[in-house]
Amino acid sequence: MNLAHGWIARVMLAVVLLDPVSALDQRVRGELQTMRGAPYERIMRAATDAGNPRNLFAVMVVVAVAGGPAGPILVREAVAVLLPANLVVEGLKRAVNRTRPDGSQDRDNASFPSSHAANVCALAYLLARRWRGAAWVAWPLAILVSFSRMWLDRHFLSDVVAGALIGVGSAWWVTRWARGAGRDWVQTGRYGKR
Repeated sequence: MNLAHGWIARVMLAVVLLDPVSALDQRVRGELQTMRGAPYERIMRAATDAGNPRNLFAVMVVVAVAGGPAGPILVREAVAVLLPANLVVEGLKRAVNRTRPDGSQDRDNASFPSSHAANVCALAYLLARRWRGAAWVAWPLAILVSFSRMWLDRHFLSDVVAGALIGVGSAWWVTRWARGAGRDWVQTGRYGKR
């Protein structure tokens, strides 16, 4: 098979595999948009605002200043986890350039993948890994923020799922790398070799 046939086969395979995903995206979007109403709108807007990168940064500053000795450590961990997640998300946004469900199109702020979902899921993973009891709060909040993006018609289901996977994958990879480098944040609570 020559090179051109290989690319044609890959494109055809991608179309065949993505068609069901696109159909599911549209079906979920349609259901959510018919359910939208005043009682939940404020909750979903607040959840989306909570996952906004500017607000997450503000929370990290507060944690670093008011969090005692563990505050700066947690913020360093968060930055280490969020940096690769956001590099992947922003690269994919520009490469894929998917139009948002509400019709807005901006290569710098494209729909796929969801940066809100990537950020909150990376942080939820980090918090739950550090403090097992935090999982009961961190994961439901991450799910609510991610869901709010679909509710408000800013992302498709596949955008949110991909963002969540990128966030969790980034957090898993960074914490695994840190442990391999002798910086097991969960066990020592500090940077440096044990």
